[in-house]
Amino acid sequence: MELTSHFSTLDTRTQGWVNGFIGVVIFSGSLPATRLAVMEFDPVFLTMIRAAIAASLGLCLLWWFKAKRPARAQWAPLALVALGVVIGFPLLTALALQYVTSAHSIVFIGLLPLATAVFGVLRGGERPRPVFWLFSILGSVLVMGYAVAQGLNAAPAGDLLMLLAVLVCGLGYAEGATLSRSLGGWQVICWALVVAMPVVLPLRLLLAPPSVRGISLPAWLSLGYVALFSMLIGFVFWYRGLAQGGIAAVGQLQLLQPFFGLALAAGLLHEQVSLGMVLVTVAVIGCVAGAKKFAR
Repeated sequence: MELTSHFSTLDTRTQGWVNGFIGVVIFSGSLPATRLAVMEFDPVFLTMIRAAIAASLGLCLLWWFKAKRPARAQWAPLALVALGVVIGFPLLTALALQYVTSAHSIVFIGLLPLATAVFGVLRGGERPRPVFWLFSILGSVLVMGYAVAQGLNAAPAGDLLMLLAVLVCGLGYAEGATLSRSLGGWQVICWALVVAMPVVLPLRLLLAPPSVRGISLPAWLSLGYVALFSMLIGFVFWYRGLAQGGIAAVGQLQLLQPFFGLALAAGLLHEQVSLGMVLVTVAVIGCVAGAKKFAR
């Protein structure tokens, strides 16, 4: 009986890593798409319209599948999820990307796995082994070090906004993953979007531009991506992965997020990949593997 239970647990954790990986791949396009969109959309309006679109779809999903209403005690954590990942992170990154490039933001995305792990301990009750923190910190340093080595210009306002974005996002990830254990992954993001509707819908109307004739197709496509994939579909996989495999452990997959963009550029645009980039990627994969091993 114990052996069967052990293999069942391992299988669930493996599923968590697969779901988490899919979520990270989807999220990897978020910052470049946001950067492209804020060149033509007001950043606050962009945050509200992407959330409003996703919330409308989420409400339809909840109605179609007749999802049960959250318990009274779950509404406050859902509000934190909404504050962190529906409004906070998208808004702060959209504002930051007016001052910094998407490449510069990699410096702070490298801190996101560590922030997620810390909130996983504080809010999710997880207790990773001490060696886990060594791999987590080392992975973050590698990502940030590589980003700095590429030559980044200082932008204090953008840096502060990105730092705040990482903190609220880590909190939103941990709260959502904890709720997913009892409420379900896709239900959590859908209900969080619904919770945000009283804020995002009026602001969407208030901040709407007088005309959208001058908006280019790439900007519209970017809006569609961040609304449908970054705000909804990605979280279905991500929250399920965090709940199955552990918040602190699966959260380390975010260390790979900056490198997916390079892989796409090499495969689709035939851009060169430097030896240094390959070595850093291999080292980061080693840190993710080490964090996975020592997370429990």
